[in-house]
Amino acid sequence: MKIRTKRYVLMTLDPLHVGTGGYRLGMVDLSIVREPGTNLPKIPGSSLHGTIRSYAAYLYGKLQCAGPSMSQEEGKNHCGEPQCPICYTFGHMKGASSGSKGVVNISDARILFFPVHSMVGPVWVSTVNILEECGLHIEGVDTESSWTTMETSNKSVNLGWLMVEIKGKAVITFEPDSPEWETIKDRIVVVPETLFSQVVNSNLEVRTSVSINPETGAAEEGALFTYEAIPRSTFLWVDMVEDDYTDKFPETEQAYNTGEPLSMKWSSPLKVVEAGMELAEHLGMGGMGTRGFGRIRTAAGWEV
Repeated sequence: MKIRTKRYVLMTLDPLHVGTGGYRLGMVDLSIVREPGTNLPKIPGSSLHGTIRSYAAYLYGKLQCAGPSMSQEEGKNHCGEPQCPICYTFGHMKGASSGSKGVVNISDARILFFPVHSMVGPVWVSTVNILEECGLHIEGVDTESSWTTMETSNKSVNLGWLMVEIKGKAVITFEPDSPEWETIKDRIVVVPETLFSQVVNSNLEVRTSVSINPETGAAEEGALFTYEAIPRSTFLWVDMVEDDYTDKFPETEQAYNTGEPLSMKWSSPLKVVEAGMELAEHLGMGGMGTRGFGRIRTAAGWEV
């Protein structure tokens, strides 16, 4: 039996809206999913799981196995074949009461670095606890003050509307080779836990749109609505666990329908997941995709 955990750092290429499933009273009509304890936005593991499965099935050329909605449209169940890497990795349904569970567990994706505008340009905000939980090494700081990796003589910096006093310089070590990390490593501000939720929720992207009447092609009367999103260039981290209890993964290098070579050899269930994430960089996930939302890229990955 193979059990291994791989940690991925993701970066949003567009604003990302994973909604709560309906309207709510408040300043924003369509809010995004948040953690109940911290009130911080997140991407639920179920959203990642469904999107990655659909894209992997698309790449493999077996839409029957993409997910429940696709199966219903085709009037079929998942194939459930032992040699299907999609059903093997994500599980399958056969009828209303039978099937098999998958061998990959995907956790919620949580914020690692959050982009905020400041007087010195864009900065990325995090906390000591978040960095350490993700496995990054940080030196020379305490959890009650604000620190920065920037070379600056300023004793304070604004994070949006909030001005914070900078106590000193922090050193953060990120082991995987990542061009995205090279871009932000000297522009990070580490704040206390008590401030982080305020900084994040005050700097989410909020847009206003109007519903379109399909008959006239004009704006629907009284149909103005607002929605929020995790902004572009936010870094999130997620753990994915491969619990391959049978150790019989059907390796493949070519698509099911055409025989064309895949972009990578599918040698394990996590390789199927990584292939699905590759397509999320182009097709995105979450809602508001027709409004330019949703693309997300894998910036780094390592086993833990």
